[in-house]
Amino acid sequence: MVTKLSTKGQLILPKEIRDRHGWSPGMNFEIEEQGDAVILRPLLGIRESTLDELEGCLKYEGPTKSLADMEAGIARGAREHS
Repeated sequence: MVTKLSTKGQLILPKEIRDRHGWSPGMNFEIEEQGDAVILRPLLGIRESTLDELEGCLKYEGPTKSLADMEAGIARGAREHS
């Protein structure tokens, strides 16, 4: 198969290849150069999460902390690990 680089730097991947791999418009790819070859790897399973989806993932069950409390805890942890 042969494709052409457009004046805008875009390549068209033949439909046969897109269908075989299940690639659809808007997919993101990692690009790797290996000598004179270029490898495309789809970035699968990586999607943005909303704050609502992440809420509660750490399962903190103690008293509510203020921003000052959280900042003090972060500073304390940074000092302990430096």
